[in-house]
Amino acid sequence: MKHMKARQVADTAITDGREPTGAELDAIEREMPLIAAEVELLDAQIGLLDRAATALDERRIRRARNRVLAARRDLTNRTAGVPGGPAVA
Repeated sequence: MKHMKARQVADTAITDGREPTGAELDAIEREMPLIAAEVELLDAQIGLLDRAATALDERRIRRARNRVLAARRDLTNRTAGVPGGPAVA
């Protein structure tokens, strides 16, 4: 039986595991608009689990999806030059 070890992410400093590093907190702060947009979309989708969607619900879902896409675009554009950000092709 082979034992598998988790690989450490190169961008993350190894700490005692109790608190996030400053770099991790900065990354979370940069991603907060995307996280908030994804939570809003998830909330709209959860509301439709037990009932049929109305026209208003469909509009809410569509707008939430558009906010997620806009937040992803903005995050990608902001972090393109940041070390550890997405690679620019």
